[in-house]
Amino acid sequence: MISRRAFLAGLGALPLSAAFTPVQAGEGFSHAVVVEKARDLAAREYTPRPTVPDDWINLSYDQYRKIWFRHADALWSGTDRPFHVDFFHPGLYFPRPVQVNTVEDGQAQPFPFDFDLFDKTDQVPPLTTDDSLGYSGLRLRTEFDQPGIKEEFAVFQGASYFRAIGQGQIYGLSARGLALKTGDPMGEEFPDFIAFWLEAPAPEQTHMVLHALLDSPSVAGAYRFTITPGASCVMDVEATLFPRVDLDHVGIAPLTSMFKFDETNRHRFDDFRPAVHDSDGLMILNGAGEALWRPLANPRRLQISAFADDAPRRFGLMQRARRLSNFADLEALYHRRPGLWVEPKGDWGRGAVTLVEIPTDREIYDNIVAYWRPADPAPAGEALRLDYRLTWGEGAPVPNDLPRVINTRLGRDPFNPGNIVTVDFEAHPIFDDGPEALSIHIQSAQVETTQGILQRNPETGGLRLGFRFDPGEADLAELRAQLRKDGAMASEVWLYRWTT
Repeated sequence: MISRRAFLAGLGALPLSAAFTPVQAGEGFSHAVVVEKARDLAAREYTPRPTVPDDWINLSYDQYRKIWFRHADALWSGTDRPFHVDFFHPGLYFPRPVQVNTVEDGQAQPFPFDFDLFDKTDQVPPLTTDDSLGYSGLRLRTEFDQPGIKEEFAVFQGASYFRAIGQGQIYGLSARGLALKTGDPMGEEFPDFIAFWLEAPAPEQTHMVLHALLDSPSVAGAYRFTITPGASCVMDVEATLFPRVDLDHVGIAPLTSMFKFDETNRHRFDDFRPAVHDSDGLMILNGAGEALWRPLANPRRLQISAFADDAPRRFGLMQRARRLSNFADLEALYHRRPGLWVEPKGDWGRGAVTLVEIPTDREIYDNIVAYWRPADPAPAGEALRLDYRLTWGEGAPVPNDLPRVINTRLGRDPFNPGNIVTVDFEAHPIFDDGPEALSIHIQSAQVETTQGILQRNPETGGLRLGFRFDPGEADLAELRAQLRKDGAMASEVWLYRWTT
């Protein structure tokens, strides 16, 4: 069984801030408790919670990695509960710890930091082990195909970031509880999860319930995650936000990923691999029922795209490249990274799916952000409730049974001024009558394009659309293409922003 330090009555597990009262042993719990704590926080002036001692913060990257949690001592190990929880120590990039609580039979219990639950090498220096410490995050594990082996499927660590994977995948993109002012010239604000509550699962339970309290200078919030692992990991999220100020640039259900290059910008990078990315496109099923596919870009300058909508149905960052040969990387295994699909519950009203693309020359940096931005500000003092589902897995559900875009290529025309674009659509019964049964619709407000041609691609079994455009003096062009059959949609809508 797991060992713990005794809880010190009256002190709590961690003094998070002057405005937050730490959970007391035996405190009654429901999600309404977290909502009230968020409401109370928002009514007070924001106070950052304390950092851990400097010796933890000053750990080098190598020293930090040489401390690890023992799986054998995970929360609920040695019991018949189907989920185990590991914890991450603080320090280095995680200077402000989060309070962790467990919930059993409707009562919350603090789970204080215990350095004895970690192993370390002799290269780790002596470290402070007083009551100022706390965990920086947690990892969830459960049994899949191997009896007795608990495999990880989700991690919550750092600000309001969390990640998950479907069975057999490896971690790639992340999600966040909330994004504020992403891409703004005055800088971004990063809310933090400052406390977690882990509900003890019943022996046959197939889902894990986690509650989180969020805080930042502009907003406080309460989150409830119902997490079901499997071939895809599904998270049902209930979020209640209490703005301290009017939130005029808020990102709901934000996703964060990495895109360095693919066959659209391969010429810019001297690399043995044909592509490097955690995600290759933004997919949207809008309120009008159109399926939009926007290949990602690594621009030379920051760019922000907004896809206006009313009552969005779904959006997400996908990884459609699924062969090892797409990347030729035997270590990063980008072909096994999950896509992440956001499905709003209820009517989110008017707004825009917003895509932020940041220049990068290194694959260790996340440079892609996507989120829903409501058209109207969230007023200070008014509660905002938003529910949605996150699905982490190999591919998004087919939104309307239309052929998907599976590849985009772009390069100079060797014989004429301008560029050639090719867009490959997957094989689909709608193409059985051949290319001549389809019409091509290509649009751009900035440049002239050719009408385009359709050819059968013998390797994919689908169709390839090819067309040319000459940008001339333009430094930006928004391109849109779609196939139609008998006047009806016969493919996703392909969107692309070309820049110099």
